Amino acid sequence: MTAERLAAMMLDLQAQNCHYINFVSPSHVVAQILEATLIAARHGLKLLLVYNTEGYDNLEALALLDGVIDIYMPDMKYGDSVIARRYSHVRNYWEVNQEAVKEMHRQVGDLHLDENGLACRGLLIRHLVLPNELAGTEKVLEFIAREISTGTYLNLMNQYYPCYRASEIPELSRPVSMAEYQEALDIAGRLGLT
Repeated sequence: MTAERLAAMMLDLQAQNCHYINFVSPSHVVAQILEATLIAARHGLKLLLVYNTEGYDNLEALALLDGVIDIYMPDMKYGDSVIARRYSHVRNYWEVNQEAVKEMHRQVGDLHLDENGLACRGLLIRHLVLPNELAGTEKVLEFIAREISTGTYLNLMNQYYPCYRASEIPELSRPVSMAEYQEALDIAGRLGLT
């Protein structure tokens, strides 16, 4: 898709009275997003831009987005790079993820809502609780509370569902139990996160 076509789509969303343009897993197309956004802005784009990412983002790319993205929605999938490598085949996830989320927060701060309850700027972190504490939930939540902000909006998710080849991995072959999810909620509460 050309930058001009993407810009036209962005303006079409604005014409339909959408609240946001949500770029999902956009890390590999930052340059194209920036080019299209510039074109759309010259034609009156005013919609808020959401960067919806797995959280494994390059700091140089994020620096290019400073002042462009209104809302960052990163995942914090794992609190341990060894486990991230084992289950998601990604190197240095925890280290890269922490630095990326810090940069996102530096750019936009805590999430702010308007008078209608709609997000208008800030950071919203998602964390999927995994069975057998594989996501490192306590470590992730401690990082958010201590290194980001206790004012951080947190979507603590319990919808992990084993499918495809999960049955081949015993520790991932079952859904999260209610006890595991409640423990995650308790940790978040104890750390002052909502």
